[in-house]
Amino acid sequence: MESHPCCSDHHGEGPTVYDLPGVPLELREQWRRLETRRHFLGRMGKTLGWAGLAALMGDKLLAGMAGGAPSAAGVPSFPNFAPKAKRCIYLFMAGGPPQMDLWDYKPGLPALYDRDLPDAVRGTQVLTGMTAGQARFPIAPPHWGFTTQGKCGRPVSNLLPFTGKIVDELAVVHSLYTDAFNHEPAILLINTGSMTPGKPSLGAWLSYGLGSMNENLPAFVVLNSKLTVGNQQPISPRLWGSGFLSSEHAGVPFRVQGSPVLYLNDPKGMTSATRRQLIDGVNAINQITYDELGDPETHARISEYEMAFRMQTSVPQLTDMSDEPASTWDLYGPDAKEPGTFAYNCLLARRMAEQGVRFTQIYKRGWDVHANVVTDLPVLCQETDRASYALVTDLKRRGLLDDTLVMWGGEFGRTIYSQGGLSKTNYGRDHHPRCFTMWLAGGGAKPGIAYGTTDDYSYNITSNPVHVRDFNATVLRLLGIDHDRLTFKFQGLDQKLTGPAPAKVITDLLS
Repeated sequence: MESHPCCSDHHGEGPTVYDLPGVPLELREQWRRLETRRHFLGRMGKTLGWAGLAALMGDKLLAGMAGGAPSAAGVPSFPNFAPKAKRCIYLFMAGGPPQMDLWDYKPGLPALYDRDLPDAVRGTQVLTGMTAGQARFPIAPPHWGFTTQGKCGRPVSNLLPFTGKIVDELAVVHSLYTDAFNHEPAILLINTGSMTPGKPSLGAWLSYGLGSMNENLPAFVVLNSKLTVGNQQPISPRLWGSGFLSSEHAGVPFRVQGSPVLYLNDPKGMTSATRRQLIDGVNAINQITYDELGDPETHARISEYEMAFRMQTSVPQLTDMSDEPASTWDLYGPDAKEPGTFAYNCLLARRMAEQGVRFTQIYKRGWDVHANVVTDLPVLCQETDRASYALVTDLKRRGLLDDTLVMWGGEFGRTIYSQGGLSKTNYGRDHHPRCFTMWLAGGGAKPGIAYGTTDDYSYNITSNPVHVRDFNATVLRLLGIDHDRLTFKFQGLDQKLTGPAPAKVITDLLS
């Protein structure tokens, strides 16, 4: 049996790259991992049994082999069953919106103003360092009222008059909870399934499993909205990274100013034809490297160069909104004409949905309201309320809502007790992992329902708890994926979005 000279096992003659003096251990281990499908079949090519098996199983064998990367069509075995949704738009309110101020209506709270939260309610919960030393935990009722909306009779904060119009389209989940009470681990957990950096994000998993629906645009796009008020809690690319999956599955961020994607424009003096020749030359060199080493990341680099070239045409067309009718601007409002606003990004997400972008995630920071809730929350709601309503309404008008899943929410909730001083005109809220609210619309989510309940203080879950892993499992189910089967072998484990801990699909959220 022949073997590649650089991937030889110890049955061959002479030293291998594993044995050469001066080769660092890290590099040797990297070489050991480069047993890609190409080289595996190459080494076994003269064995009739393996050749026959490869012919019989085709792509299924190739996709399942270590280091193998699925094509643009995704892994051949996905979806596992008929999907309700083909694409997803995730409206992520980074920082943690206060659930009791917006969605989790508790009519008895106004009468409890400035009373101490009972010790029995707080229990033995570990608090953040920002409030653990407080002498009191005074109850801060919502500053704004609620109005019953829709045929479903859902109480919605008066800060959300537009979203209130579409409550009959929403599945509102009041009983989310998470394992982390600080931003970085909590936002990593809900986006990647792990509090440890370096794991693939939800969008990357979908790109890997389901592939792309448009070869001229990325499968996964990230839009970061302008920060106007609130705490400048940072977000980072590890929230939309591909982790141990091929880098081609990572989210592609679109910028607020200038060219939406860096380095797409041709340099001065370079024509499109010259750029094409340059990319062809670079890709040819990369292909030689791939043939010699078999590193999947080299193959990903080739794919990314090709995508970048096609995006030179597709991105300007996508972001040119001159073809939008007046009815669009009437729906989304004037903010939608300003690039980088949440409203602009929602409109751009609708256009991406029309073009077949698989997963679009819009981040809106500022919800980390440790103080100045009465001042900041109306601004945050004004920036996001109409746009969220417009997106869902627009998708429905265009016949896209049935197979587009829209999600709204953050990484955790906020405390009913005030952080720091409390007055009738101001209060703050600390992080709260025990319960928070998110909503789903379209894409097979059951419309017009509320799922899960909390106690009279919006502090503890009293029925139907939903861990963030359960939420992600449910999202995958709506997209036709069994979360236990969407795995990738890494570090000796079958890694998955929903992690090693148990997760379940919340079937009551499915239409």
